[in-house]
Formats: sequence, structure tokens, C-alpha cells
Amino acid sequence: MPDIRPTARAVIIEGRQILLLRKEGYVDGVRYALPGGAQEPGETLHQALQRECLEEIGTSVSIGSMLHVADYFKLRDSSPPTRRHLLEMLFRCQLPGDYQPHNGHRPDKHQVDVEWKSLDEILNLPLFPPYLGGCISRLNKSQRPFYLGEV
Repeated sequence: MPDIRPTARAVIIEGRQILLLRKEGYVDGVRYALPGGAQEPGETLHQALQRECLEEIGTSVSIGSMLHVADYFKLRDSSPPTRRHLLEMLFRCQLPGDYQPHNGHRPDKHQVDVEWKSLDEILNLPLFPPYLGGCISRLNKSQRPFYLGEV
């Protein structure tokens, strides 16, 4: 496993709704996450994001601008507890016009559904990683930071 794991995530917003993965089976209950995941050796970030979207939400996306970069140190379920360093890159993406939310052919572990959620409730959702709520709520503000640092 590499010491730093690059990840690409899709921020898909239509109107006042954002597309999220619904995940269940955690001790703390339901979690929501953006589509996307780890970059594999030999893949560009765009290739990784396309592959992950096909696997998780069952469609390819049009990839736009990069919105944010952040260092996230994910707590791993190991003994003793360790952290994995993720370099998170968020891209604005668009769906094909006829897309209806559904799981792709290879959904994430614990993924049970793909749902539209209101941007108005984003700060109250159990998002993973947790920094996403604040990050997403600042997307349309003119002074949003590009590099978020450690989140």
C-alpha cells in the first residue's frame, strides 16, 4: 500500500440537490459520501473518477474543474489504531441528462443506495469524511479555499 493514497471524488449538483452514496452498517448508523475513490497505479485522476463513478453510481460523468484538495488522515480499524493518509481531490461533475440514481455494478462496501440530498441540509447530514459538509456548503462562495490543508 502506498504511504499516500490519492483519491478523486465527484461533486454532482443539480439545482439545490447533491448526489450522494448512502452507506449503512456502521456502529454510528448511516453515512453519506461523494462518489469516487482511490486512484490505481497507471490511472490519471480523471480515469480513476470515471471508473469509480461507473462502479458506484452506474454511469460515466463529465468531469469539470477541480474544486478542492485536502489531506485527510483516515482512522483505520486496526490494532493498534493507525491512520491512512488520503490526498482528496474534489471535482465538479455532471451527469448524463437521463440519469436516475442507482447503484452501479460494483458499489462501495456498505453502499446501499444513491440519493439526491438537499444542499440546505448538507451540514446536518452524517457525511464521510466529516469535513465534506463545510467544504460543500462553501462551494458557491467567492472566497472558498482551494487547498484545505489537513481536514
